[in-house]
Amino acid sequence: MALSKTITDGLKPYSLGEKLHARRRKKSMGLVELSKHTGLSAAMLSKLERDKMVPTLPTLLRIALVFSVGLDYFFADERRRRVVALVRKNERLRFPERPGPGAAYFFESLDFKATERKLNAFYADFEPAVAAKARLHHHPGVEFLYVTRGKLELTLGQEAHRLAEGDSMYFDSSVGHSYARVSKTPCSALIVTVP
Repeated sequence: MALSKTITDGLKPYSLGEKLHARRRKKSMGLVELSKHTGLSAAMLSKLERDKMVPTLPTLLRIALVFSVGLDYFFADERRRRVVALVRKNERLRFPERPGPGAAYFFESLDFKATERKLNAFYADFEPAVAAKARLHHHPGVEFLYVTRGKLELTLGQEAHRLAEGDSMYFDSSVGHSYARVSKTPCSALIVTVP
C-alpha cells in the first residue's frame, strides 16, 4: 500500500531511510547481516531504506540498538542542523598562529559556522620567516595543504619540502610540522585538517 502524501511529506525532513542506509554502510553491514541482528527481514529493511515503508517505533528501536544510537538519531530534523554553513569573507576573523609577536602565519577559519564538522578548513597568510626558527606543532589526524600563492617550506619531522603556487601536500599531522614562507612575495595556502 502506498504511503499517504501527508505521511510522506511529514517524514521527509527526517530522511529515515537515508539515515538507516548510511548507518548500515558505516558499519560495513549488509542487509542480511542487519536482518540477523534485528530479527527483521532483509526485504523489510530494504523497503525501510528506500522509504517504501514507515517503521514502527519498536522496529526503529531494534535497529537503533544494533547501531548503538538513540531514537533521536533518526528524528533529528536535518533542516535544523547546521549541515550547510555559508561563511562570507567579511565574517571571518584573522588570528595569529600563536599569541604575541613572531607569528609565522595568520589564519582564518573557513567553516566556523558549521556544526558537527568532519574536517576543518583554514586560509593562511604566511609571514616572512627563517625556516630554521619555525615552530613545530602537531595534532591528531591528517592535513592537506594547497599553496595558492608564493613559496612555502613545510617541514615534516626532519624533512623539509618546498612548495610553490599550485603545489599540494597531504600528510600525517601527528608528526611535528611547521611552515615557513620562503618567497619575497606574499604566500598563502588553503589548509584542511581531519581529526
